Amino acid sequence: MAKDQPRRVTLEDYSSSFVPQFYTSIARPEVQAHNITYPHSLIRLIQGNLFHGLSNEDPYAHLATYIEVCNTAKIAGVPEDAVSLSLFSFSLWGSQEVVTFI
Repeated sequence: MAKDQPRRVTLEDYSSSFVPQFYTSIARPEVQAHNITYPHSLIRLIQGNLFHGLSNEDPYAHLATYIEVCNTAKIAGVPEDAVSLSLFSFSLWGSQEVVTFI
């Protein structure tokens, strides 16, 4: 019966110096360029098509537009996949961990 109860949180738990590590499942390709600078105009274009996760939004249309916008930027020494993977979070509104594509 005691196993059914949730674990009690103590003050010691809050005073712990342990900092949780957050990992992403996005595997970014290796980039040969040392200093990558994305044009502000590219980020503004991406943010012009934000995905909010609402029921009336089409996630596939969002992705198609996002990929089309990202393909307009060519940066020397940077693969196209690296650009789109690095900037994807700029295309989402609100809490990114809540947004899911089905």
